[in-house]
Amino acid sequence: MAIVDNSIDSSVYTPVEHWGKFLEVPFESFRAPEGRFPGLKGDFSHLILTGSESSVLERDAWVEDEVEFLREAVAQGYPTLGSCYGHQLIALALGGPDRVRRSPRPEVGWHPIEILVKGDVLGEEGRVYAFCSHFDEAVGLDTDFRILASTPACPIQAFKVVGRPVWGIQFHPEIDIPDARRYLRSLVGLGLPTSPVFADALRSEPRDSGLIRRIVRRFLGSKAAPDF
Repeated sequence: MAIVDNSIDSSVYTPVEHWGKFLEVPFESFRAPEGRFPGLKGDFSHLILTGSESSVLERDAWVEDEVEFLREAVAQGYPTLGSCYGHQLIALALGGPDRVRRSPRPEVGWHPIEILVKGDVLGEEGRVYAFCSHFDEAVGLDTDFRILASTPACPIQAFKVVGRPVWGIQFHPEIDIPDARRYLRSLVGLGLPTSPVFADALRSEPRDSGLIRRIVRRFLGSKAAPDF
């Protein structure tokens, strides 16, 4: 497993640690903001693209490098899972810049999510709860993407790229309740203009359906695309 770590400040956000709790396979992480990406010569079987404190609308040089890396990984058939920022990055790389935008209603805290498609990486249809923290979102995806989950504020909570073992998940199933609380407290402590949003989320009732274990199990069971 290769984890592409998109985090900016490890004192606030540690996505590799979050994912590492649930990966029962060997993994190695690569810091995208430092220009480090996995090799694509068969050294890894699966790729995870993490979230980030950065906005997908701010395209520094490392973001463009990751877009090119991602396109090549998809072309080679690597099973790929993007979380939050990684989800948006897949939409950007495969759909174009008009497939991501600022969210009209950001989601921060624990939200009910409707799974729309049975039998994919999310499992059964129905309502689940998970931690969310995003101010951007994927939008207007065409028939190359199948929408798997939704919320009223974010219609594209999860998708699969049709014909490819590639998934995007906007919410954060990998951040459990204790880690989510620590993350929110760190953000409140930064005194950002958005700190009241994080403070409100910290006061809300945490609800987590534990979807992460199912997602990891099903993702790791996915195979490379036929032409890989």
